[in-house]
Amino acid sequence: MGFDLAGWGRLLRPGDVAVVVAGLALCVYSAMTLWQGGTPDGAVVRAGGKVVAELDLTRAQVLDVPGPLGTTRVEVEPGRARIAADPGPRQYCVRQGWLSRAGAVAICAPNQVSLTLTGRGEDYDSLNY
Repeated sequence: MGFDLAGWGRLLRPGDVAVVVAGLALCVYSAMTLWQGGTPDGAVVRAGGKVVAELDLTRAQVLDVPGPLGTTRVEVEPGRARIAADPGPRQYCVRQGWLSRAGAVAICAPNQVSLTLTGRGEDYDSLNY
């Protein structure tokens, strides 16, 4: 008993195809509009759970943040920010690269440092995970 595509094709009507195409179009439209983070307007840097700095994303700057393992370097350019260097062993937060959407987060867990972009239209965490 295999799957008989020709048999299913005879059961479909033009209205069925229109409903499937409309459903797919709605899904694509929803994904493109609802899962987009807004433009960030600032960055919050935390170390050990406490806010160390609130940075403006309109000018380039570099911030060195001390942590238990050493210094984490945060770089900011207009409209984006990143963890440029971290003493952690796996470098996950550095590998994330430039963050450019509101709500984006880079966490350097071993060194207890995090970078979060703030702004309107932040992504929802439940959709990111």
